[in-house]
Amino acid sequence: MSSRRSAQSSNEAVRLTDAQIVQLLSKLQQLLPEIRNRRSNKASASKVLQETCKYVRSLHKEVDDLSERLSHLLSTIDDESPEASVIRSLIM
Repeated sequence: MSSRRSAQSSNEAVRLTDAQIVQLLSKLQQLLPEIRNRRSNKASASKVLQETCKYVRSLHKEVDDLSERLSHLLSTIDDESPEASVIRSLIM
């Protein structure tokens, strides 16, 4: 019975009003370069969420590409070189 109560109370804590959802979508829209650069500030919730997914995927790809470049760079330099110590200090 207690697990049922905790599940109910956690669901209640997550509920948002329509106004809160609109406000969150507006904030999200401001973070998206594709939508932010448009002349019209109006975009449907669906479009904002689609663009968010697209943007997050592009960020993941960028992180993967940068990680790959860093791995390649680290594999080509001598561990005792000044470049290696600079890269290590930036990573830490």
